[in-house]
Amino acid sequence: MSFPLARRHLVAGGAALVGGTAADRHASAQGAAWPARPVRMVVGFTAGSATDVTGRMFAQKFSEAWGQPVVVENIPGNSGAIGVDRVAKAAPDGYTLMWTGNAAITILPSLQDLPFDPLRDLESVCITLSMASLLFVNNDLPVRSVPELVAHAKANPGRLSYGSPGIGTPQHIAGEMLCRRAGIRMEHIPYRGANVADVLSGIVPVGIQNAGAAMPLVREGRLRCIGVTSPTRSANAPDLPTIAEQGFPGFEATSWFGLMAPARTPRPILEKVHAEATKVLADEEMRRKFAALSLDVVGSTPEQMRATIAADIPKWARVIADAGIPRAR
Repeated sequence: MSFPLARRHLVAGGAALVGGTAADRHASAQGAAWPARPVRMVVGFTAGSATDVTGRMFAQKFSEAWGQPVVVENIPGNSGAIGVDRVAKAAPDGYTLMWTGNAAITILPSLQDLPFDPLRDLESVCITLSMASLLFVNNDLPVRSVPELVAHAKANPGRLSYGSPGIGTPQHIAGEMLCRRAGIRMEHIPYRGANVADVLSGIVPVGIQNAGAAMPLVREGRLRCIGVTSPTRSANAPDLPTIAEQGFPGFEATSWFGLMAPARTPRPILEKVHAEATKVLADEEMRRKFAALSLDVVGSTPEQMRATIAADIPKWARVIADAGIPRAR
């Protein structure tokens, strides 16, 4: 989607409100006055994670544009679902926003019973960015490619483990997909957000993390990346091979990040958030910063985000079923 299209969508929505009912005009005035006090942006992962870092970049730009602090509140746990649930139950007044990854709203519904429905209890605002993950190993592990990892795992059954940001994250699903398709077993070690320290030390020999969290250590030579989870090589790291091209065609498990709000948040407020997010994504300096973090700019309308969520839930359900990941009891 192009940025001009996003702007036309917003202009059309605003025009409809101006010419609408008295209730619409009241809502429009409410949106114009917002924000009159600090806004809370909930992030469902720990500080320093890719979700947290990207959320803070937008929060800073929003603060500058709106003249009110946009304060990031980290509420980690259950792959972001605890934070999402907090937002779903918050007052729909625009003073609570959600910066979310796709795990809690499109993957976890197929793994456990959640206290919220992402399509019923939340308003979609914008998918902003996407990011592949890196499959990497401790430098002492005698593995330099995905086929070598598979061979090593088969030669050492039950001895390998891999770390991910948590149960139900795209990284967890990527690990289980790889094990299933390669016919190997690696024990899953879930963390509460990005954590590569145990792979650096060798406690956990293999890791799968968002590229933003792992790429600096890969570039420094402290970790060895053996595969990328995107379907094609990233323009930000063309030297790194994909898992798909190493004997696993069609392999894909990427993350995306986006903005949401409690259901029934006034439409003019949502449009104001969307408009500012679009400006951030179009800013050339910000685009350079995103590229440096291995982030790809997406941009979407609220309708496109909602449609993506509705399509991704059954897509991940099929992947989870194929990978043999059990539903939590």
